Amino acid sequence: MIGKGAYLRQLTASTMPMKSVAMGKEIEGSTPPSVFIGSWNYPDVFAGPMVAPIHGDTTVMDMPEAWIPGNKTQEEIIGYRMNLVRGKQQVNAADLDNRLVVKLQEISLSASSLESEIAFTSTPQGQSFSEEHTPFGPSAGIERFDIAEGRWDHDLEKTFYDTDLKAADAVADLHKNGVPFSSIQKAFSVGTMGQGRGRHLVPTRWSITACDTIIGDRLLAEVRKNPVIDTLRVHEFSSLNNHYAVILMPTGWQYEWSEAFLHVLGNEELVFSDHEGTKKKTEYSPLGGCYYSCKMAVLEALAREQQQAGAIILREARKGYVPMGVFNVRENVRSAMQQPATEFEGINPALRHLSEKFTFPITRFIEEGALLRSVIRERQCRLGDFMPAAG
Repeated sequence: MIGKGAYLRQLTASTMPMKSVAMGKEIEGSTPPSVFIGSWNYPDVFAGPMVAPIHGDTTVMDMPEAWIPGNKTQEEIIGYRMNLVRGKQQVNAADLDNRLVVKLQEISLSASSLESEIAFTSTPQGQSFSEEHTPFGPSAGIERFDIAEGRWDHDLEKTFYDTDLKAADAVADLHKNGVPFSSIQKAFSVGTMGQGRGRHLVPTRWSITACDTIIGDRLLAEVRKNPVIDTLRVHEFSSLNNHYAVILMPTGWQYEWSEAFLHVLGNEELVFSDHEGTKKKTEYSPLGGCYYSCKMAVLEALAREQQQAGAIILREARKGYVPMGVFNVRENVRSAMQQPATEFEGINPALRHLSEKFTFPITRFIEEGALLRSVIRERQCRLGDFMPAAG
């Protein structure tokens, strides 16, 4: 059985080349604001800004929270990202006095797009697609980089100057104050949070999961104090060649994330699943960052509604799906949780309902999902109960 990591490497390698912005060795334009910190060779990482050869407000190019509510298509989102050119320079993660790092902090703390000029050591080339981070266009080493002065976001500025505040507390406070996740994550990645000398650069991919985990853990502490819902509910949502179903059960918090990839590469029909019970998962999930993004999105909604529930989330990625980062999961699940719930008397009728919504047989989710199987056993259901009716 192929693992999810190996499968996604095949999928990203086979992604059809998307046309990136045509350019030379210099750009005058705007950063949304946007930065990227690589993870290769940590702690000596490649860090730098991402700049579009467009003047003015480019915020939407690096604001995933706006894409799905704004009904942006997959093509539009990829178009935004392919217009972002990454500059990079190797720096040590602890060297926050580095001139480039100081500029990256200015960018990440900015409340709006910043006019930028960048010269590269060679013509930027390539593109990057990943299940963990949003795509971006060509990249090259930085020869020179300048940005205009900008106005900092008030909440981000406050945490920057509070050198007694722990980074985890800063992330949680910013989320509670309504700062967009993407803004929190970028500021976290460039070392603008934390206590004194403990601040350092955090690779973008790591910082996304770190922020999802920090926020999710704080929300879970709140949710555990809430009353348990009194009926089984299902929230659904479809976008970007994915269909999601969030099953909320009248139990204390427990969680399972199952995702199916259906004929995305060819004829493959793969399901990957991971779960946790009442105790927090201690090892990193083999399903990667999306496990934590989904968990955070569900807990966010439960905390908002002052309720507690067990959660089983099913995802079906269909033909045409392109890996674009864990925002895809976080924002789709957030959107699902904002849809009116359909209520059911139990897991049996809920799964019968979902068997008509998914192309993939629900029985395959049951076979792979340990928590879902456990719930079914408790209700004394059989696999055959969820097979489509004949005729």
